[in-house]
Order: sequence, then C-alpha cells, then structure tokens
Amino acid sequence: MANMRVTRTRPTAPTGTAVAYLRVSTTEQSDSGLGLNAQRRTIETYAEARGLMIVEWFEDAGVSGGTAPTKRPAMRDALDALADRRAETLLAAKLDRISRSLADAVDLDRIAAKQGWRITTADQMVDTTTPAGRAAMNMLRVFSEFERDMISQRTREALAEKRAQGVQLGTPSKLPDAVVERICRAAYNGVSLRSIGSSLEADGVLTGSGSTTWHANAVRRVLDGRRGRAITAHLEATDPDHAVV
Repeated sequence: MANMRVTRTRPTAPTGTAVAYLRVSTTEQSDSGLGLNAQRRTIETYAEARGLMIVEWFEDAGVSGGTAPTKRPAMRDALDALADRRAETLLAAKLDRISRSLADAVDLDRIAAKQGWRITTADQMVDTTTPAGRAAMNMLRVFSEFERDMISQRTREALAEKRAQGVQLGTPSKLPDAVVERICRAAYNGVSLRSIGSSLEADGVLTGSGSTTWHANAVRRVLDGRRGRAITAHLEATDPDHAVV
C-alpha cells in the first residue's frame, strides 16, 4: 500500500476574538488598581465599538515595560493562548503596555505573523488588521533596525576606546606567563605564526580555551593581548639593535 501524506490543518481561532493584555510597572500601581482599571475600560470600549469578543484577560502587575514580552508571566500565557488559536488578536490599551522596546515589539509582530494572529492597540498606534496599521508596524520595524544599528555602533566605539586605553576585554587568558613569553620571543625572532602554533601543538601546549589546536589567529590573539604587548615591548626595549635574520 502506497504511503499517503497526511496533511495537518492548523486550528482556526474563532472570528472576532481577542485576548486582552494589561500591564503596570510598579507595585503601587498594581495595589491601587487605577492603572489596570483604566486600561480595562479603554480595552472594553474599543472592543465593543469594533465588535470584538474578549475571551481571556491577562495581567502583568508590577512588571517593567523594559522586560521582554516573552519573559513576563502573563504575557507568556497570552502568547500561549494565541498560539493555541483560542483567539485571533492580542489587544492592549497602548503599545507601551505591550513593550517599551521597538525591537521587542517588532519581534512580537514576527511571532504573530508566523503563528497567524495579530496585534491591536486601542490607541490605534498598531492595528495589523488594517493597511494603515501594517504601515505603522513597518515604520516601527525601520526605527527598530535604526535603534539596533545605533546601539551596535556605540558599543563598537566604546570597545575601541577601551582597547586604546589598554583595558583587558573579554575573559582573561588562562595561558601561563611562560607560554605567552615563549610565543612572544618566537614571534620577535621572526618565527611565523603558523610555525609557532605547530611547535606548541607538538609540545602538547593547550590554548587559553583548552584546545589542542593552535591556529595562526590564536597565536595572533596572544601577541595582541595585554601580556603579549607588554612582553614584546620589553623585548624591544632591552634589545634595540635586534634584527631578524
């Protein structure tokens, strides 16, 4: 009997359904209930005007908007409900209740697109059910990429400045001083990086990460490290007439 491919159909969420999400940042707001109640009224008014039926409410009380959505307990439950097709829309009062990070909001939209649900906010900042809402989300995506690029650029500039100041970056090397000096002396005497690596491998010397293989780049990192530069500078200072034959 020929094998037959079984096509699995994904369950469809009931039309016009939504899960509502509420969030306040501080314990004080949570205890007073004022912020949560205001969001609830806003969501209910919006849902009634558009014929949306809210099937479940999810509430993160005292949780910062800077916390990634997938790391908030109630938001995780809301996302599970959407993934299980219990509703077709994630509804919040404002975009900043969902996330204060453009990058996180865009990542959440990617999850929604992949799983087949959508994001809507009562302030109409985002409504991926409409052309205008999708355009707004695309703009957020552009600004998110810009934000990430700016962060990367600032990080690179800060690291370059630290290197210029001689600050040790990353995990300190575990290489013994004798191994570092051996590498520096060999390089100082004109031995190639590949040959230095082969010599270390032959003698069973491990790299700083515990590897038995010494690539030329690994040797170069030792030479460019703080200890390597110091030893090389000492060799040059104590032997100014040195010349590699």
